[in-house]
Amino acid sequence: MDAARRRELQRRADRLRLRAVRMVAPHGFGYLGQALSSAEVMAVLSAGAYRPGVDELVISPGHYVIAAYAVGAEMGLLSDDELATYGQDGSHLEAIGTETSPFVDVTGGSLGQGLSSGVGLALAARLHGRSDTTVFVLLSDGELEEGQVWEAAMFAAHQGLGNLVVLLDANDSQVDGPVSSITTIEPIGEKWESFGWVAHDVDGHDVAAVDKALGLSIAAKRPSVVIARTSTTHGLECLPEGADGHFIKISPELVAAAVAELEARGA
Repeated sequence: MDAARRRELQRRADRLRLRAVRMVAPHGFGYLGQALSSAEVMAVLSAGAYRPGVDELVISPGHYVIAAYAVGAEMGLLSDDELATYGQDGSHLEAIGTETSPFVDVTGGSLGQGLSSGVGLALAARLHGRSDTTVFVLLSDGELEEGQVWEAAMFAAHQGLGNLVVLLDANDSQVDGPVSSITTIEPIGEKWESFGWVAHDVDGHDVAAVDKALGLSIAAKRPSVVIARTSTTHGLECLPEGADGHFIKISPELVAAAVAELEARGA
């Protein structure tokens, strides 16, 4: 990857962060950490890999829909005025995605269900002869504690669904604390490979590494997973030490500092 593309992808990631900050700002709290951790992955995905109307996008953890909304605005499919209604009463941009959420094809309910939906979409695309369709499923590492994920993974490999790509945001964060303190899910890559998947384990904040892994995954003949190692506070130096990345509280002063920091980086 040349330096110019790397810079543009990083700026795109910071633009997604900026939009997410502005979405949660009126509430003073929200699922900002999920947008911070997945920003580079979603930036790379939206910079040519994901083609709305051709491909399909599943957001398995519904609270990650904030990142999808930011991508929708980045791609010109949602307006900034719509983003300003995020989480407000009566808005169609709900803070936790539902079956009516715009821009995405499926959002999850209980954690662990999204991959099953993605498998169904990928199988349907093959049965209907849509060979150009790739189904992308954003998954969180906490969801790997759910048995349904592994049932879906086993079925996908058995069916040889090479049109299925999982983007796993491995940020070691869930509501009860670090995932690693709740359940041992490592070694993640080896587990997916043992189920018949192609696995790429990368630094999820390195846009070049994510871009390469995503390209290889799309081209693979088997279902693939990009394991993106991330942090729920990455990209905002102004956040206080020990900030709860799962559900961040953000004061007007902190919002102003975050906006200034991201705009100074070219977001």
